[in-house]
Amino acid sequence: MNHVIVTVAVITSISAILALLITVANKTVNDYGEVKLTINNDKVIEARGGSSLLSLLVDNEVFIPSACGGKGSCGFCKVKVLEGAGPLLPTEEGFISKEEEADHMRLSCQVKVKNDLKIEIDEALFNVKQYDYTVISNDNVTDTIKNLIMELPEGKEINFKPGQYIQLMSRKYKGSSEEVYRAYSIASSPNDKHHVGLLIGHVPEGIVSSYVHYHLSPQQKVTVVGPYGDFYYRETDKEMVMVAIGTGMAPILSILRYMREEKLTHRKATFFFGAKVEDELFFDEEFEQLQKELPNFKYVPCLSRVPEGSKWEGERGRVTAAIDKYINNGPDCEAYLCGSGVMIDSVVEVLKKKGLAEEDILYDKF
Repeated sequence: MNHVIVTVAVITSISAILALLITVANKTVNDYGEVKLTINNDKVIEARGGSSLLSLLVDNEVFIPSACGGKGSCGFCKVKVLEGAGPLLPTEEGFISKEEEADHMRLSCQVKVKNDLKIEIDEALFNVKQYDYTVISNDNVTDTIKNLIMELPEGKEINFKPGQYIQLMSRKYKGSSEEVYRAYSIASSPNDKHHVGLLIGHVPEGIVSSYVHYHLSPQQKVTVVGPYGDFYYRETDKEMVMVAIGTGMAPILSILRYMREEKLTHRKATFFFGAKVEDELFFDEEFEQLQKELPNFKYVPCLSRVPEGSKWEGERGRVTAAIDKYINNGPDCEAYLCGSGVMIDSVVEVLKKKGLAEEDILYDKF
């Protein structure tokens, strides 16, 4: 027994000494003192050095996109660092191209603030804020997709452009010991500044999608950061070609709902929505109503795996076949695409053959 007591005492003493050494090291070796962060040669932040650039920005309510929470695994948190960052780190090399490196781009989560820094960010990021929402409903629209509706407290509002996205944070739950952010396109109209709607598909072992599908109920509080993104509705008179699969419908819905509310009935628009089977189609009634209220809008659902004997009378095959069938005036069109990289790449190829200019093809890959 005495031997056990002595062993425990020795281990406890060693742990205490190590903790003391770490504390001393943090106050001496890792004490970088006061630093100055200059943003866009305008905004100046003064803070203690030692944290990551991403953390320092977030602490000062400048929200850079980051899906991985600063672990260096998503590559979203890129900023231009003009002075003070040091050389590119090995942890950044897989995310920063040679062209970006030459342009001083860095992963803000991997840049440690040791001295004064000068950076440049998109001015739009100053409009990004953190919001605390309350869940109003979280209903299934298919077996794998939730329609999450959230509400801001009285007097609060969010401003975004139709097509943009936010980042939703999952809180800790059984099966996940960390808080994680993931990006989701907004499906609701920007005219409703008090609510936000999201379409969230379940990803097997996905931390945030599992949180939404299995742990999030009405009246619960959720944290959102946004808005982000340069994929949004453009005010032109060109014919609109919209293409999406699955939850990629969300930003297209936001655009169409906005067009309905703004009575933009003059614009010709066709929405090609791809699914495998009929059970994967949703919001059909709303699209029927949109076609009535927007007389120049046409909804074209496309099924790629119609079962034998089906009474389906709509388009069969992939969306690319339907685009090839319906679009014949490419140079007069602009496109809005949202979905997987494979889908978007194939659609872009077809649209270019149809004569659409590259700058008129907007897309959001996920």
